[in-house]
Amino acid sequence: MTAPLKQTRFKIGGMDCASCAAKIDTAVRRLDGVADVSVSVTGASMTVSHGRPLNDDKVLRQVARLGYGLVKAGAGTGGPAAKAHDRAAHDHEGHDHGQQITEEAAGSSHLHSHAEPGQAWWRSRRAALTLACAAALLAAHGMGHLFPSAERWVFLAALLVGLVPIARRALMAALAGTPFSIEMLMTIAAVGAVMIGATEEAAAVVVLFLIGELLEGVAAGRARASIQGLAGLVPKTALVERGGGTVEVPAEQLGVGDVIVVRPGDRIPADGEIVEGSSDIDEAPVTGESTPKRKGVTEPVFAGTINSDGVLKVRVTAAASDNTIARVVRLVEEAQEAKAPTERFIDRFSRTYTPGVLAVGALVAVLPPLVAGGDWNEWIYKGLAILLIGCPCALVISTPAAIAAGLATGARRGLLMKGGAVLEGFRRITAVAFDKTGTLTAGKPVVTDIVAYSRDERSVLALAAALEQGSSHPLAVAILGRAKADKAPVPPALSAKAISGKGVEGSVGGVAVFLGSGPAAGERADMTQAQRLAVDSLNGQGKTMSVLVADGMVAGLIAMRDEPRPDAAAGIMALKAEGIRTVMLTGDNRRTAEAIAALLGIEARAELLPQDKQRIVGELQREGLKVAKVGDGINDAPALAAADIGIAIGGGTDVALETADAAILHGRVMDVARMVRLSRAVMANIGQNITVALGLKAVFLVTTILGITGLWPAILADTGATVLVTANAMRLLRWRG
Repeated sequence: MTAPLKQTRFKIGGMDCASCAAKIDTAVRRLDGVADVSVSVTGASMTVSHGRPLNDDKVLRQVARLGYGLVKAGAGTGGPAAKAHDRAAHDHEGHDHGQQITEEAAGSSHLHSHAEPGQAWWRSRRAALTLACAAALLAAHGMGHLFPSAERWVFLAALLVGLVPIARRALMAALAGTPFSIEMLMTIAAVGAVMIGATEEAAAVVVLFLIGELLEGVAAGRARASIQGLAGLVPKTALVERGGGTVEVPAEQLGVGDVIVVRPGDRIPADGEIVEGSSDIDEAPVTGESTPKRKGVTEPVFAGTINSDGVLKVRVTAAASDNTIARVVRLVEEAQEAKAPTERFIDRFSRTYTPGVLAVGALVAVLPPLVAGGDWNEWIYKGLAILLIGCPCALVISTPAAIAAGLATGARRGLLMKGGAVLEGFRRITAVAFDKTGTLTAGKPVVTDIVAYSRDERSVLALAAALEQGSSHPLAVAILGRAKADKAPVPPALSAKAISGKGVEGSVGGVAVFLGSGPAAGERADMTQAQRLAVDSLNGQGKTMSVLVADGMVAGLIAMRDEPRPDAAAGIMALKAEGIRTVMLTGDNRRTAEAIAALLGIEARAELLPQDKQRIVGELQREGLKVAKVGDGINDAPALAAADIGIAIGGGTDVALETADAAILHGRVMDVARMVRLSRAVMANIGQNITVALGLKAVFLVTTILGITGLWPAILADTGATVLVTANAMRLLRWRG
């Protein structure tokens, strides 16, 4: 039996464009034992799948030959890659603690070198090279005017300033298995231009190429920062209780069980549970919730959220590497490496397209002079321009840039999708099957009705709460919660005891009190016809009834139900507005299910076992529907697995990220519709990008053959299209849903 593949993840330094990713992908695939490679430009990362242990040094050397830095993700400073260069970034783009990016042996010709730690992009080596090349070109213009006889040579010298590092990278890429790289096309075009006497224009084209590369790097950095900026929400230090006082320690050193003090206005430095105090918590930076939530003892809080008005003591429940934000960042980085079907198609297309462009350029340069007696210099010039026009960079980046921006903007709003294929798949969803408990409903009962008879509502609630004190039963918790919310007094109960299958009884203020089911209450007190009808009516609404008997008389009724989430009805309506069928699948009794379904306007299937839910998902698919299943990710595992897209819904660290294809971090039913809308927005953006990339090339191809445009507009057609496509994709970061 074939051994399962293992995966090793790396962070890459200086990779800012699609051609960079393609070269790295090809080079690493050539190593022995490597089964698959996934590279993300926006995530600056690479995952290598391998059957036997991977030699990290070989991967490092292979990538370093191309001029990029590499380190194993999560490696400490003592790893082999990290030792290669001690001055590498500890706090590189994305705040990857403990990860370093090496700049291995590329020297000053390292075209794609990134900025040093804390440096702005304009202080990077790439910016320095671009500036040096531009300065050399300006100097050549001045020297050419002063010494006309030396003009060709000074422009040649200016050209070499930028062309030598480009040609070196072209050679390294060719040796690593990518002969048709943008650097190779650029080198051929520049050398060809020199041979036909267009040295000045060749030098200008190299400068424009370097400026375009610099702009690509800036755009890629912005895309990368869009999700990595989440990591910056977590404060660097925390106040920890130790030895009867508090000490300030680095947040990354917090351990599970530590108790931290969070002052008003501070960001919470770790996921945890409140053990003392209460406060309004602003979760907008993490979940997108616009209204702060009041939280108190035993309630969870997340790293990066803001404590508004009270001093809190919080027990840490997750280490820094596993808090909510770290998990979201890690999930999105991994998702960016999983290519969408459209992206895979574009990649395959570009591998044929680039050699095709070379062939077309060669034919344009050779055929007209040979067949029609055209001028050799003129047609060689046009052929060289076509090489630059035909570079596939803009086309190749059109899809991953939009996918990455979509994944990032979704993650910032609590919408997590495991890869481009999932994001792309949401646009095709035509049916959504929801679990009920904990998905469409809050997952815990609340008191919905108090009907008073021999006593007033406040007294009915107070007596019931007195009997339920100390109980952890969900119905007891609901009654105690309502008493607390209504500020009803809860007197002590004497001799309180549970009666199996019936209810609970005791003495409250000298009065014998019983709280239990209707039949059990009927054994202790006479119920009128009106009271029995009231019980039946509330039961018919899917509510659980408790009857309170005091001094041998029916004092009142308390109805409880697991109520729909506040936005459930609006979320169902939003899906219907998108033309999507909705159905509720639940194991609950039919009466309760139909009552909830009527409130929400959704089709209901009740009294189902897990295998029944899976069967119904299959039936919907056989009807030709693309089905998304929304549930808790655990009890609904069979149905989640059977659906076209499985969506786990939950809160914070409890969400079942590993089970489903996508996850909603906070329990908003509306977020399912938002995922569909985001998918459609991303695919529309990809269509725009492909139109821009191919449209510009088509226009400049025609104008070049007609002799209207030349080499420098050709390079603008390439780099300009790449920048336009990337900028268009970045618009998705402002998507609001």
